[in-house]
Amino acid sequence: MIRLTLYNDADIVVNSDMIESIERTPDTLISLTTGKKVMVKESVEDVISKVITFRRQIAGTRGLKLAVRGSNAQDRTSDIEE
Repeated sequence: MIRLTLYNDADIVVNSDMIESIERTPDTLISLTTGKKVMVKESVEDVISKVITFRRQIAGTRGLKLAVRGSNAQDRTSDIEE
Protein backbone atom coordinates (compact mmCIF):
# COMPACT_ATOMS: atom_id res chain seq x y z
CA MET A 1 0.00 0.00 0.00
CA ILE A 2 1.30 3.46 -0.88
CA ARG A 3 0.08 6.82 0.42
CA LEU A 4 -0.59 9.46 -2.25
CA THR A 5 -2.20 12.92 -2.37
CA LEU A 6 -5.28 13.72 -4.42
CA TYR A 7 -5.65 17.18 -5.98
CA ASN A 8 -8.07 18.25 -3.23
CA ASP A 9 -5.21 17.58 -0.74
CA ALA A 10 -6.91 14.46 0.61
CA ASP A 11 -4.70 11.45 1.31
CA ILE A 12 -5.42 8.19 -0.47
CA VAL A 13 -3.81 4.82 0.12
CA VAL A 14 -3.52 2.69 -3.01
CA ASN A 15 -2.85 -1.03 -3.26
CA SER A 16 0.22 -0.99 -5.50
CA ASP A 17 -0.66 -4.46 -6.84
CA MET A 18 -3.77 -2.91 -8.40
CA ILE A 19 -1.85 -0.32 -10.46
CA GLU A 20 -2.16 -1.11 -14.16
CA SER A 21 -0.43 2.00 -15.52
CA ILE A 22 0.81 5.46 -14.57
CA GLU A 23 0.58 8.31 -17.08
CA ARG A 24 1.82 11.90 -17.18
CA THR A 25 -1.05 13.86 -18.77
CA PRO A 26 0.71 16.33 -17.68
CA ASP A 27 -0.72 15.49 -14.25
CA THR A 28 -0.12 12.02 -12.85
CA LEU A 29 -2.98 9.68 -13.72
CA ILE A 30 -3.00 6.19 -12.19
CA SER A 31 -5.16 3.54 -13.85
CA LEU A 32 -6.15 0.64 -11.61
CA THR A 33 -6.99 -2.89 -12.68
CA THR A 34 -10.56 -2.21 -11.54
CA GLY A 35 -10.95 0.41 -14.27
CA LYS A 36 -10.89 3.29 -11.77
CA LYS A 37 -8.56 6.21 -12.52
CA VAL A 38 -6.95 8.36 -9.82
CA MET A 39 -5.21 11.72 -10.43
CA VAL A 40 -2.56 12.52 -7.82
CA LYS A 41 -0.15 15.35 -7.04
CA GLU A 42 2.95 13.14 -6.93
CA SER A 43 5.04 12.80 -10.09
CA VAL A 44 5.21 9.55 -12.04
CA GLU A 45 8.74 9.06 -10.70
CA ASP A 46 7.58 9.61 -7.09
CA VAL A 47 4.80 7.03 -7.47
CA ILE A 48 7.23 4.49 -8.92
CA SER A 49 9.68 5.19 -6.10
CA LYS A 50 6.95 4.66 -3.48
CA VAL A 51 5.97 1.34 -5.08
CA ILE A 52 9.59 0.15 -5.13
CA THR A 53 10.14 1.22 -1.51
CA PHE A 54 6.96 -0.54 -0.39
CA ARG A 55 7.82 -3.76 -2.21
CA ARG A 56 11.35 -3.75 -0.79
CA GLN A 57 9.90 -3.38 2.70
CA ILE A 58 7.63 -6.37 2.08
CA ALA A 59 10.22 -8.59 0.38
CA GLY A 60 13.29 -7.59 2.35
CA THR A 61 16.64 -8.02 0.67
CA ARG A 62 17.03 -11.81 0.86
CA GLY A 63 17.76 -13.39 -2.47
CA LEU A 64 18.23 -10.12 -4.37
CA LYS A 65 21.16 -9.76 -6.71
CA LEU A 66 23.27 -6.63 -7.00
CA ALA A 67 24.73 -5.87 -10.41
CA VAL A 68 28.26 -4.51 -10.19
CA ARG A 69 30.31 -3.06 -13.02
CA GLY A 70 33.94 -3.92 -12.45
CA SER A 71 36.94 -1.82 -13.40
CA ASN A 72 37.56 -4.22 -16.29
CA ALA A 73 34.08 -3.38 -17.67
CA GLN A 74 32.77 -6.88 -17.00
CA ASP A 75 29.42 -7.12 -15.26
CA ARG A 76 28.99 -9.51 -12.37
CA THR A 77 26.40 -10.11 -9.70
CA SER A 78 26.73 -10.75 -5.99
CA ASP A 79 24.25 -11.82 -3.37
CA ILE A 80 22.99 -9.18 -0.99
CA GLU A 81 23.03 -10.34 2.62
CA GLU A 82 20.65 -9.01 5.25
